Amino acid sequence: MSTKNLLLELFVEELPPKALKKIGEAFAQTLQASLQAQGLLSADSVLTAFASPRRLGVHLSKVLEQADDKTVMQKLMPAAVGIGADGKATPALLKKLAALGADESAVAGLKRESDGKAEVLFFNSVVTGVMLSDGLQKALEETLGKLPIPKVMAYQLADGWETVNFVRPAHGLVALYGADVLNISVLGLRAGNTTHGHRFEAGIDPVYIRDADSYATQIAAEGAVIASFAERRAEIVRQLATAAAEAGSNLTPIEDEALLDEVTGLVERPNVLIGQFEEAFLEVPQECLILTMKANQKYFPLLDSTGGLSNKFLIVSNIRPADASTVIGGNERVVRPRLADAKFFFDQDRKKTLTSRVAGLDKVVYHNKLGTQGERIARVRAIAQAIAGKLGVDAQQADTAAQLAKADLLTDMVGEFPELQGIMGRYYALHDGLPTAVADAIEDHYKPRFAGDELPRNPVGMVVALADKLETLVGLFSIGQVPTGDKDPFALRRHALGIIRMLIEGKLDIGINDLIAAAEKPFNGLSAEHRSALLNFIFDRLANALREQGYSAQEIDAVLALQPQRLADVAERLAAVRAFAALPEAASLAAANKRVGNILKKVEGTVAAQVDTALLKEPAEIALNQTLTTVKPQAEAAFARGDYTASLQALAALRNPVDAFFDGVMVNAEDVALRNNRQGLLATLHQAMNQVADISKLAS
Repeated sequence: MSTKNLLLELFVEELPPKALKKIGEAFAQTLQASLQAQGLLSADSVLTAFASPRRLGVHLSKVLEQADDKTVMQKLMPAAVGIGADGKATPALLKKLAALGADESAVAGLKRESDGKAEVLFFNSVVTGVMLSDGLQKALEETLGKLPIPKVMAYQLADGWETVNFVRPAHGLVALYGADVLNISVLGLRAGNTTHGHRFEAGIDPVYIRDADSYATQIAAEGAVIASFAERRAEIVRQLATAAAEAGSNLTPIEDEALLDEVTGLVERPNVLIGQFEEAFLEVPQECLILTMKANQKYFPLLDSTGGLSNKFLIVSNIRPADASTVIGGNERVVRPRLADAKFFFDQDRKKTLTSRVAGLDKVVYHNKLGTQGERIARVRAIAQAIAGKLGVDAQQADTAAQLAKADLLTDMVGEFPELQGIMGRYYALHDGLPTAVADAIEDHYKPRFAGDELPRNPVGMVVALADKLETLVGLFSIGQVPTGDKDPFALRRHALGIIRMLIEGKLDIGINDLIAAAEKPFNGLSAEHRSALLNFIFDRLANALREQGYSAQEIDAVLALQPQRLADVAERLAAVRAFAALPEAASLAAANKRVGNILKKVEGTVAAQVDTALLKEPAEIALNQTLTTVKPQAEAAFARGDYTASLQALAALRNPVDAFFDGVMVNAEDVALRNNRQGLLATLHQAMNQVADISKLAS
């Protein structure tokens, strides 16, 4: 069957720029999937998506005018119900066939097949392939219903009576199959072949689209619009690089993918211009200036080769006047008051010390069950001092940083730009004459804020960051505010991962139980249930992180089953497990360890890991004990010096004695003394085999 190319465009009022990329991709992909499911696309059909501030579009190659007919097998009813004792169709079967457009003549052609329970009647019918206009109508309606729209608008159609809902009012619909207009409608619009170009710079209005393949070329040449989101974004990147080089040989635009996507969603014909502001504003911390330019004006600040902010910035304009000076001047006038506000906030904030602001935190509610920010800071200070003592970090500096960590929340700058919390605290701490380590810790106690973010830059910052995250975790777990499903309003998963990263990447010599003990003390302790839940939560996050790093489930289970206290050792333990698993003795020892564990679980009470050699009777138990006497000290010595690979590999010598023991010794002997002694031997073996990891987890 012959094919043609298809073009669909929905012309709308300005779409939300931050959501445009996602909406455009969903529009194209959902429409394609629906047409594919209806059999209207060739196997090698190619999708091209269009998304600009005022249009959503799709171009699909090799689209069928009508889908192929297909045979459908429909299950009717059990044969015993459909065919009577006389071998003729029952009224129930005839009624079912009539509903499918068939009559009694179809009975002879019915198939009988078993469904596993009984013989069932099946009816084969040929379904006529859907026509493109009908299929596209269905696909478009499905697509509009599935778009990831942040907020739907309700608006009236031109008749003044009917109300429809969409992300923005729609004003035009183009549907071309080759050069032919398809008869479809949506949102009160009937498809045609005309659209509109750039709001101000289109050469022709309206633009008559000749055929599906001429759309992109025509809308660019006649409508002054780059319809493809990807092409428009690439053009902006190209122009940014060119303009930056023109502004200064050592200048580069700030890298910000989210800003780039948003600006691509704001313009249809990008034109990058260079603006500048007074150098006096550079006295303000560059983070403040960068944020106000990016967030409020959508400008791209220019940085020098050292990463320092210059007084020049790039504007992505949507118009291309012959003389751009008016556009540039207008943008410079607009940004100047923003920068002046930032300078005013900075100057005003420095008139008060951070220390003087701390008392104000007593009036800021943190959580209705956990008190104010002031109460929270008191807990963080206590936790920080405890951790500092265990890690040998300056406790006074850690206490000062913890006390002042949230003080910048009460500054004008952070009130205007919450994203600057911590960053401004560092600047104000330095202005107050506090040590650099303390100032850095105030900024860094929020780190790591996301996957791949850097860790605090000094030990004081590490301590305060741990204390802050632990206080959040312990506090919220203590009141039952734990993540459920994909809901995690307090970002507890992120806090747990931050703690894990600091312990592992910072190689901190402190146990996870010690950290939790320090963190729960200001809360007057956690219940056993909450403590266990928190510990499991942290190890679950660690397991997820390790899986993403490529470790197998068996390796992770073996190491984390012991809940090792020093997380900095986890990588070495995993490497040791991987090396041990490659040994020829590994499978046998893993199975034996699993068997030993099961035996000991069935014993009432705790089995002491001790052996009375005088009670060893069988040659196999004597041999096992002798080997253990040699191997156990070797494994323990290697474990003590952190050589986990050697510790596990020392166990290889146990394979034959262990196998012989289980072949020739009855553990549960009738003689109580013998039974207890053999259980003690197994407990000793279990202890020796499970220092680095629970190797029973390696058993298949």
